[in-house]
Amino acid sequence: METMAPLRTVVAGVLEVAYFEAGPADGPVVLLMHGFPYDIHAYAEVAPRLAEAGCRVVVPYLRGYGATRFLDASTPRSGEQAALGADLLALLDALAIDRAVLAGYDWGGRAACVVAALWPKRCAGLVSLNSYNVQNIAKSMEPDRPENEASLWYQYYFHNERGRAGLSRDRRALCRLLWKLWSPTWAFDDASFERSAAAFDHPDFVDVVIHSYRHRFGLVAGDPALADIERRLAAQPPISVPAITFDGADDGVRPAADAAKHARFFTGPRSHRVVPGVGHNMPQEVPAVFADAVLELVQQRFP
Repeated sequence: METMAPLRTVVAGVLEVAYFEAGPADGPVVLLMHGFPYDIHAYAEVAPRLAEAGCRVVVPYLRGYGATRFLDASTPRSGEQAALGADLLALLDALAIDRAVLAGYDWGGRAACVVAALWPKRCAGLVSLNSYNVQNIAKSMEPDRPENEASLWYQYYFHNERGRAGLSRDRRALCRLLWKLWSPTWAFDDASFERSAAAFDHPDFVDVVIHSYRHRFGLVAGDPALADIERRLAAQPPISVPAITFDGADDGVRPAADAAKHARFFTGPRSHRVVPGVGHNMPQEVPAVFADAVLELVQQRFP
């Protein structure tokens, strides 16, 4: 089983970001962003495919995961969407990357969508699972269909201190359960889970996760330093860059979206695809399909 090593680090904004890099330094740049509760190894089979095709591939650990660290103990351990987007933008700046294809899912897809929407000149193209992944916090308390509400039990669990205690006490068992529920057709093994679960031992993992799932429902305040970004996101800004969006037909947390429902958020060219037999961790479940979509945009945007 491949481990993504060695890691590099760079100071980027409020973080020292740990990341894996592969491929030629002068190749078209691709950033691959992981989600919760996963880590960079979601791209263990995607990154080599892209590197072999000539791409410079950067795969960072998000805040609260793996070897990425906060620089200052006083920085709020925020998991809000503005933080994820700001971290990605700061990483692009720190690595002197003018523009890149941004690809991700879950939290990482949200970071990519935030940058694509607010700083489109930095995003050559977007690959996003679950389409438009910017949260509409103003409408977060509007109830969904009962079957969709049931799949969000973990979010409501994290809203109270029992949920924080449960995540703190046995993060591996809770996260493994989410892997199973969210990708019911993916037969991952113990070694694959443990390879990623080591990233959850981060000292700030619980705080960042709990803040993320409380902030998105308007239950806690965000980091004041990020207020302007959150204000801009509240307007639900469109994404103008070329995009390929996916849904997994068997996604256990985000049911396959009606493509038309998200269409209004994409003002540039967009191709939406539903992938049968795939759950929430698409790049690890069908790495070739995910890598091919990234390369499709790379070939369009870096001729």
